[in-house]
Amino acid sequence: MDLVGTLPPDLDASIFVVQHIMPQSQSNLPHILNRNGPLLAKHASDGEIVEKSRIYVAPPDHHLILEQDKILVKRGPKENRFRPSIDALFRSAAYEYGPRVIGVVLSGLLDDGTSGLWNIKRFGGAAIVQDPHDAEFPSMPSNALEYVEVDHVVTLKDLGPLLNWLTKEEVPAKPKVTKEEATRVQLETYIASQKNAFDMGVLKLGNLTPFTCPECNGTLIEIKEGNISRYRCHTGHGFTSEALLSGISQAIEENIWQTIKGLEEAVMLLETMGHQLNRQGKKEEADAFFRKSRQTLQRSEWLHAFVTHKEDKIKQEVRK
Repeated sequence: MDLVGTLPPDLDASIFVVQHIMPQSQSNLPHILNRNGPLLAKHASDGEIVEKSRIYVAPPDHHLILEQDKILVKRGPKENRFRPSIDALFRSAAYEYGPRVIGVVLSGLLDDGTSGLWNIKRFGGAAIVQDPHDAEFPSMPSNALEYVEVDHVVTLKDLGPLLNWLTKEEVPAKPKVTKEEATRVQLETYIASQKNAFDMGVLKLGNLTPFTCPECNGTLIEIKEGNISRYRCHTGHGFTSEALLSGISQAIEENIWQTIKGLEEAVMLLETMGHQLNRQGKKEEADAFFRKSRQTLQRSEWLHAFVTHKEDKIKQEVRK
């Protein structure tokens, strides 16, 4: 709302927006933007032609991809466990438009946008990051500043005038990009647009790692971009290092809860069998089942204490 209110109605550019919301949620962002600024905002439609002085918002659970002068809206593999992905949008824009692209990373968690912004710079575009001190959640802007040679760091109120000024500047010459880099970015754009990652040779884009994908348990390769390391599996899911760590941690926690459930079910079954044996007058055998039940319950309680303590520590870190 703060940004669109400062944009002119004749902005000589198109704006594309990716925001993480739940897949089943309804996005009201275009309606909100239309109320607060002069540019027409809408959810992008698959196959529509790009028009200037428009704001295109990625629909929930769909990647927003640029291909020549068209917009693609696809349910390709998730990146960083989300769809839409800001990195997928940035890569496609960098590949198609090179120096004509302005990438902007605003407030957000983890390190989404850093890889995509690095690619925008690599293909000659401009990189803008919201001042972390001005951001409600500074992680995304801070990560981008750490790994990308950013052109401008601004507060939200200064972003609109800066964008308007940049659209009037002469576009710089396109830098030389190696064939391997161009092929990688093109292939990853194709993957986001639902083309088969394995058939396209995604495993050739990087070095095989001992890690597996938290989404599908597929083999992960490591892709290097400057000082950035990120990962992609043979089915197409993509991760930054932080997102991969988060995904692995979540998978571990889910497995622990499954183990707790199994142990508690075993306790109930052991208790039931013990009571049945007691009713049959087999006290010694029943006591053996009850002992086993108590031992199993202790294991369950230990795991429960471990995982809840871990959750409390994570919440404390988030509050910090």
